[in-house]
Amino acid sequence: MRPFTYLRAQSPAEAATLAAQVSGARFIAGGSNLLDLMKLEIETPAYLIDVNDVGLDRIEAAQDGGVRIGALVRNTDLAAHPRIRKDYALLARALLAGASGQLRNVATTAGNLLQRTRCPYFYDPNQACNKRQPGSGCAAIAGFSRQLGLIGVSDACIATHPSDMAVAMRALDAQVETIKPDGSTRTFPLSELHRLPGNSPNIENSLAPNELITAVTLPRPLGGTHIYQKVRDRSSYAFALVSVAAIVQKDGRGCIALGGIAPKPWRVERAETEMPNGAKAVVGQLLDGATPTHDNAFKLLLVERTLAAVLAQAREQA
Repeated sequence: MRPFTYLRAQSPAEAATLAAQVSGARFIAGGSNLLDLMKLEIETPAYLIDVNDVGLDRIEAAQDGGVRIGALVRNTDLAAHPRIRKDYALLARALLAGASGQLRNVATTAGNLLQRTRCPYFYDPNQACNKRQPGSGCAAIAGFSRQLGLIGVSDACIATHPSDMAVAMRALDAQVETIKPDGSTRTFPLSELHRLPGNSPNIENSLAPNELITAVTLPRPLGGTHIYQKVRDRSSYAFALVSVAAIVQKDGRGCIALGGIAPKPWRVERAETEMPNGAKAVVGQLLDGATPTHDNAFKLLLVERTLAAVLAQAREQA
């Protein structure tokens, strides 16, 4: 790990301002992803700005009947919150499927959204990776790609986004709140936060330099049956081969987001109109344009079968 300067902010505005005043700053809260990357010298920030004292650790009712989740709310607290368990069970289930108890105790809402890929080629400095070193190539494409992406990918990168929480929040139509160094704030859909790789996979999100996430808001509850189904190589802590976050209404309609297959939580709203017609009809549109590798082509059928199981479970619980 390379030397760095540690700073502590007392407010969101101060954190963003501090980051703008120095070169090479990163925000840190739980550090469950960033510190690992620093130890491997994949991330080498000159400054770490601790945001744990800026007061963004509350879950509050929103005026529109939804809920506002502070950026520093720990995953454990979010999954256990009575309002989340009652009205947004999809999110609670995704969080519990996403990590071990120890990691959930330190991981934050914003940190979870912004965690970087777990592609093994990204983590290996001896391998070419455009996300780690732009222009170096992507060793994963010709390498072992069983865990990697098959849609939304490019010739420059086939890494997947690892978050389970983000998949559930995408299905719930979450909104992201931020603050910039000049004090201005903005709110935008979570669907606009994560970028597809294109020719610049090193640019992973739409945040401006030194822009700080302050909260995530969820709209008023949608009702319906909430299911989060995660398929992985082992039942203990592991990243998804395929995950399905679904809210299914009594008439068979609803919303679906997928994890484990793309560089961002994957949702195609037009595909959801096919939900009453079954999983095959949905997947035909949901995965339209997929470009699987030899190693991960099995995920096409795995998505269909997992979604079929989810829809069947929803019918039983309706």
